[in-house]
Amino acid sequence: MITFPNAKINLGLNIVEKRADGFHNIESVFYPVGLHDILEVVESNREGIEFASSGIPIPGKPEENLCVRAYHMVRRDYELPGIRVHLHKIIPIGAGLGGGSSDASFFIKLLNDQFGLWIAWGEIHEYARRLGSDCSFFISNKPSFVTQRGDDFENIQLDLSGYHLVIVYPNIHVDTKEAFHLIRPQQASRSLADDVLSLRPGEWKGKVKNDFEESVFRKYPAIAGVKEKLYSLGALYASLSGSGSTVYGIFSHKTDLRKEFSGYFTWEGGL
Repeated sequence: MITFPNAKINLGLNIVEKRADGFHNIESVFYPVGLHDILEVVESNREGIEFASSGIPIPGKPEENLCVRAYHMVRRDYELPGIRVHLHKIIPIGAGLGGGSSDASFFIKLLNDQFGLWIAWGEIHEYARRLGSDCSFFISNKPSFVTQRGDDFENIQLDLSGYHLVIVYPNIHVDTKEAFHLIRPQQASRSLADDVLSLRPGEWKGKVKNDFEESVFRKYPAIAGVKEKLYSLGALYASLSGSGSTVYGIFSHKTDLRKEFSGYFTWEGGL
């Protein structure tokens, strides 16, 4: 069986406070987008899980991959056969797009469907939450207002159909821990969700902000340059996604900007 784990973008991201456990409370709006990986699971006569990948190289040992960890986690509670997994990686890694989290969450849903496990929806969410803060978003995979560590989700009525999205990954790795270290948390004066829902994308500039941008742009001017260029090319709104280094632009019309960002990963599609 094959599934297509998709990416997400952050529509604004506020770092609200540092928690006693060392993590940070945030608020953001997550929006699912069409950029996706390809994940296939085939039953095997061998015991356990065999994991292979193609496309963008995945760092680390195969046994450390979130899909492999998810398999062993589910198998402790449910009977699973041996399987072969092939992941074709298209979503840039560590880019603020949630690709690894999406792969793991879609994998759990695929196991449930393919092998008739009848796992309760709440339990599927809990498995995903245990794998990573934003994994459970991809279980429902709907526009959501995200709070706490990034693991508390409230579905919201936000439909950006008709707008065109351009994603640009400038091949720069931003260390998430370092990015958080450079942030001084502060409570926003109003709810980010209120601004996103009450304003049109063309009105978000200067109001729907990502707190990582100031420090990330200061250290990596090339990333700031991508945002500036998207605006110069007609974007209604442009922003860093997560802690970067992906920058996206929302346009009112279809575009073809690949030549404008030669040497960078780009993806375009409808929202």
